[in-house]
Amino acid sequence: MSDTGNHIVLSESFEDNEKILQENECSPLNNELPGEHNDLVPKVGMKFKDENEIYKFYKKYAYHVGFPIKKRNSKKCEDGVLRYVAYACSREGKRTSKACTSLKPLPTIRVGCKAKITAVLVVLGIWRISTVHLEHNHETSLSKARLYRCNRQLSEHVKLQLEVNDIAGISLQKSYNSVVVENDGYEHLTFVEKNCKNYIDKVRKLRLGEGDVAAIQAYFSKMQALCPGFYFSVDLDEECQLKSVFWADNRCREAYKEFGDVVTFDTTYLINRYDMPFVSFVGVNHHGQLILLGCGLVSNEGTETFVWMFRTWLQCMKDQAPVGIITDQDKAMQNAIEIVFPNTKHRWCLWHILKKLPEKFGNHSYKASILSIIYDVVYESHSIEEFEQGWSLVIEKYTLHDNDWLSGIYRERVRWVPCFLKTSFWAGMSTMQQSESINTFFDGYVHSKTSLKQFVEQYERAMRCKVEKEFQADVMSFSQMVPCASRYPMEKQFQEVYTISKFKEFQDEFTEKMYCEVVSTEEGSLGTRYEVREDIIFDERIKEKIFWVVFEKEKCDIVCSCHMFEFRGIICKHVVTVLIRNGVRSIPERYILRRWRRDVSRSYMRVKINYNGWICTPNQLRYDKLCIVFAKIADLVADDEERTQSTIEWMESQLNALNKSNAKPS
Repeated sequence: MSDTGNHIVLSESFEDNEKILQENECSPLNNELPGEHNDLVPKVGMKFKDENEIYKFYKKYAYHVGFPIKKRNSKKCEDGVLRYVAYACSREGKRTSKACTSLKPLPTIRVGCKAKITAVLVVLGIWRISTVHLEHNHETSLSKARLYRCNRQLSEHVKLQLEVNDIAGISLQKSYNSVVVENDGYEHLTFVEKNCKNYIDKVRKLRLGEGDVAAIQAYFSKMQALCPGFYFSVDLDEECQLKSVFWADNRCREAYKEFGDVVTFDTTYLINRYDMPFVSFVGVNHHGQLILLGCGLVSNEGTETFVWMFRTWLQCMKDQAPVGIITDQDKAMQNAIEIVFPNTKHRWCLWHILKKLPEKFGNHSYKASILSIIYDVVYESHSIEEFEQGWSLVIEKYTLHDNDWLSGIYRERVRWVPCFLKTSFWAGMSTMQQSESINTFFDGYVHSKTSLKQFVEQYERAMRCKVEKEFQADVMSFSQMVPCASRYPMEKQFQEVYTISKFKEFQDEFTEKMYCEVVSTEEGSLGTRYEVREDIIFDERIKEKIFWVVFEKEKCDIVCSCHMFEFRGIICKHVVTVLIRNGVRSIPERYILRRWRRDVSRSYMRVKINYNGWICTPNQLRYDKLCIVFAKIADLVADDEERTQSTIEWMESQLNALNKSNAKPS
């Protein structure tokens, strides 16, 4: 052995080293280990129990001085036992880059620092520091030490807090900010936001398993086992790579029977990490809430892809196409709808079109005036003639004949201008409101960087939340009642049967009849034609509008030029004005839509909910028992035509008897 200053050279023999060190000037082995005392400065000869204790000691020293450390290298003998370790300042060495002439070099911490310590195993259980270099060729900083990579760590408390918040749908940024507040500022944290993100990404992977496709398949298998009627389909390319996937649970399928007359199809909610748009079929329930009717993921937005998605969804819904469908302005989507839903009314989302107006006229000197007039023409035209005149006026006034975009949307005006669409039923889906609502259906549960593995888990939480909100609205409509604003029997009639949200819509129209007045009448072949003036008051200004209401008294048939009932299924203020004028006390049943009633038993509400093992209601349990018995009966009689027919006749007789005994509307 030779000893030159602080550098001790040991032999290759383990036994020789033990003897040499015992003869050295350091404390004998049976004395207190130097690593256990309060001296933080490394010295040659210090002894430790294992290499981890050396690392912790050097790390503690480096923290107080203010520099980062790393494990430089280590050596094992032929017997596989670790005999040598070296720990160095992280700024040791210099980065070698092939792109030495790059104009955009990446930052580096390496500056050729020589600070380090080395240690050797002298006997089993005893490590001794053999080399110490304390000098650095760079500045050190105690205040910055907490954020060096080697010192960053999340406490168990912070880890638990991040996991709980992630499960609850709280964004990572909000979780990190709450930890900052809890610890009285950034200066008391030993980690940065990226460390939190890395931890959550790791937890999510562990929670959901390896592989996105595998996770989706596992989810589908689980749902099929738990949920009778769960439907899914996967579209693969020639190399068996995932192209598109669609799924709908039995609740979605049963809800479609009730609320599938009008649906919106949206592809704007992107999962950017995989460049696979999330697509959703969404309807409106009896409370006016959004209700999911199926969803999927598509690898591209071409006609062929949409044809596959629409056909798959149609097959899932037993080939019952919707009466109307709302989409954004997409040619491939339009082509697919014409192929799969040739008899379905297709409407564009007005919000998606009008939001493009500012950019289309960004540099026009009369931009503000053009936008104001177009908005007014689109929203305020109550007839096709009125729209055509207003549109022609703005085109002529601002010489917009050569504007290709305006010409294009004008050619397709029957798909988006309200006055062309208001005579058809759209379940009150306001285009602007609906577009915003669809994009927020899964807000708080998925975001632009959500992975496929995360999505299948977050999907269940989002659905559970939506089902719970619908249940709460059902409870409110069952146990509460909004007081009538008047003593008219007509208002009482709607109060007794409509859900609270839909009764409020009618009540708003009913109370606003105070702003309406019949100014003239005219007899015609279809009934009496009433001219109704409505005063629209805003900012202490009054604007008058004229509406025409045709009323056939004997049949109590009534139509208003605003067509609110046809569009939303709600009687308008103009109709109410005419009905009260004619002494009508009770509205015919055809104007009270089953769709908005709270006293209707709907089959989808009896479907067992299996989102995260949710507990079933007594109604759902009874429904399941009946389905099991019906299935057993079918198994017993299906092989015999005569027994099948007699069983069907008996069941139909029971159905008729139940319908007659049921006093409530079915």
